[in-house]
Amino acid sequence: MNSIENMIIIGMADMNVTRSPGILTTLGLGSCIGIALYDPSTKIAGLAHAMLPDSTKISNNSNLAKFVDSAAVKLVKDMLQIGANKAYLQAKIAGGAQMFAFDSKNESMRIGDRNIEATIKILNSLKIPIVAQHVGENYGRTIELYSETGSLIVKTIGHGTYVL
Repeated sequence: MNSIENMIIIGMADMNVTRSPGILTTLGLGSCIGIALYDPSTKIAGLAHAMLPDSTKISNNSNLAKFVDSAAVKLVKDMLQIGANKAYLQAKIAGGAQMFAFDSKNESMRIGDRNIEATIKILNSLKIPIVAQHVGENYGRTIELYSETGSLIVKTIGHGTYVL
């Protein structure tokens, strides 16, 4: 199942979609958030590695994958274009860590928390249920989304591996 030829690597501020048996992976989610969408009826999967919560705060946003709000909308659109059914889409999210210790009263430094909040908000507005999550804490994650099963493997350094 862990076939390297079926693996599609998603970079930071990047996204992609695949059909079964494709595997989508992204490395080094710290405060960034991985938004994994899956349609079990068609086995179509999509993964975004979003860095920041809100595209509306930035002018001239040419990279939709960089922001949680625009990445989620574009990911849904891309999945529907290759045959996913919106009614069956479900989400799993990972990341949003607080990677550095500081005074948490400083809103601009709470990027991980703000990414989690923005992800929950946009997925709710898109009416896509979050069926599993591995978010927060203070460590990075690497994730793999398997389009054959919808499994999201979350790998951490020193904190175990999880199957969502």
